[in-house]
Amino acid sequence: MTTLTVEKLNHEIGAEIIGLDADRMTSDEAVPGAVLEALEANGVLVFRGLYLEPEAQVAFCRTLGEIDTSAGHHPVDGIYRVSLDTSKNSSASYLRGTFDWHIDGCTPKDDTYPQMATVLSAKAVAVRGGETEFASTYRAYDRLGADEKKRLAALRVLHSLEASQRPVTADPTPQQLEYWRRWPTREHPLVWTHKSGRRSLVLGTSTDHVVGMDRAQGRALLDDLLARCTAPEYVYRHEWSVGDTVIWDNRGVIHRAAPYPEDSPREMLRTTVLGDEPIQ
Repeated sequence: MTTLTVEKLNHEIGAEIIGLDADRMTSDEAVPGAVLEALEANGVLVFRGLYLEPEAQVAFCRTLGEIDTSAGHHPVDGIYRVSLDTSKNSSASYLRGTFDWHIDGCTPKDDTYPQMATVLSAKAVAVRGGETEFASTYRAYDRLGADEKKRLAALRVLHSLEASQRPVTADPTPQQLEYWRRWPTREHPLVWTHKSGRRSLVLGTSTDHVVGMDRAQGRALLDDLLARCTAPEYVYRHEWSVGDTVIWDNRGVIHRAAPYPEDSPREMLRTTVLGDEPIQ
């Protein structure tokens, strides 16, 4: 097994991988297993100045699992271009929903599971804003008291695209509302029990309401849990430089991008490693 040099970035989440270059990422057969082990332990892995080419990024991600190859506004299959520039991404307006804390894949169009992991590389960075923040929902669950864990175990939450878009689109057009409401809603347990035996909280901007609970009370509960999960001392904030690559465990980490101007040059290249377990 390859040994990686892992330096913690935060007492709770995040680690930097030192001394691993792009060539070795795709040529050393022991690297994927070592990366997955480090990801399980740290939630977020940072590779500074890796300068991973899109084809190499896709090749590496395939060593971690099956990847999403749907159209991504990029010539390389498996790459999704993250940009607010509509000439580079025709769905750019919906990316503003990533300015709030979320887990990817809570409201899929079909019955696919949430992503296992996401790999993001910086091609161009914002002059201001655009940092990405991460917080562990595994650790957030672990910090709960026994009584609170017992109470939350029975709760289920409805997730929707509309819930994730309303914070950044306060006055939607009829066309926007119609599109949002065509997207399926999904009901998930608030506490996700993973195949590994670990538990995490399913939180973020896609949460619409707690099923069977007064809406105001349910909203207050979800907002309180999110605020506790993302308290500054529990968050890793990555300030991007061109060439950086970051990998995070989407099953137990929530993330958000700091807002940046629509005319910003910021461009990230994303590859998604598909999930293999439902939220249950």
